[in-house]
Amino acid sequence: MGDLLGVAVLGAGHMGADHIRRLDRVVSGARVVAVAEPETDRAKEATAGIDGVVVHSEPAAALDAPGVEAVLIASPGPAHEEALLEAFARGLPVLCEKPLAPDAAGALRVVEAEARLGRRLAQVGFMRRYDAEYMRLKSLLDSGRLGRPLMLHCTHRNVSSPSHFTTAMLINSSVSHEIDAARWLLDQELTAVTVLRPRASSNAPEGLLDPQFVVFETSGGTVVDVEIFVNSGFGYQVRCEAVCEDGSARIGDGHTMVVTAAGGACEEVAQDYLVRFADAYDREVQAWVDATRKGLVTGPSVWDGYAAAAVAEAGVRAQRSGARESVGLATRPELYERA
Repeated sequence: MGDLLGVAVLGAGHMGADHIRRLDRVVSGARVVAVAEPETDRAKEATAGIDGVVVHSEPAAALDAPGVEAVLIASPGPAHEEALLEAFARGLPVLCEKPLAPDAAGALRVVEAEARLGRRLAQVGFMRRYDAEYMRLKSLLDSGRLGRPLMLHCTHRNVSSPSHFTTAMLINSSVSHEIDAARWLLDQELTAVTVLRPRASSNAPEGLLDPQFVVFETSGGTVVDVEIFVNSGFGYQVRCEAVCEDGSARIGDGHTMVVTAAGGACEEVAQDYLVRFADAYDREVQAWVDATRKGLVTGPSVWDGYAAAAVAEAGVRAQRSGARESVGLATRPELYERA
């Protein structure tokens, strides 16, 4: 076991428990040695059958546990900033689930803290960059075969929203994935956002303005639109179509099974993001483990996490104002300059 990367997982909820399972049963080269979760019974359930793991109620105790060499943060967003800073203080590499922090100010503090170290320690969990379909689309756009991208059409639908979900979370929790994906696919910054609201669905909880139509402008002149509908009632769907000068490419249609029987056809629709993006999560965590064991940090940076937070804040302002809102970004530290 000594040659395996010892990982502390912070958080044992829906996402954290899935990562604990993934590190124990799917990913090679790593093992879970500590878990921090205030509800310790939930952590014990998530770690049942895993030898040598110790459960703690406080993150700091897990970070200081024997054998911890890296950290996977899957706790609620408000806890991320403190956990990241604690990991930085210990020199521990981190994979942090999005959001990097609940707001742009907190995310920028994380950027500044890492920049002071002079080296990258953290990767942000924007897993769509590891999805096979998204990677193929990125490769196609980078090749230039379709010419310059003009528009990016995105669809993001959930079966239903949890009880704590707010209208602002449509942007800063759900559309944050499209924000990062668009920045990555296009290699452009998002510079302005407008939010249009149709009448609310009768399936949306009272007070939740769902669905919405979000339009982003980019530094390269591309327009990105996102339909966000978190109470669609029928499934989890994520689609993206790039419309370019010499053609278009769409992803998100071909990953389900179609059953034909009794004179009809039925297509499966995923009900959960952990189903739709299972392979992407596996690939993401494996890449993080492999890089960490080599002393490297790859994948989305804390700057990407900050940029997503800043764009999302402009989106929430646009929700409330009904007007076009500009995105303001701080000066990018040299540590995060593109190669």
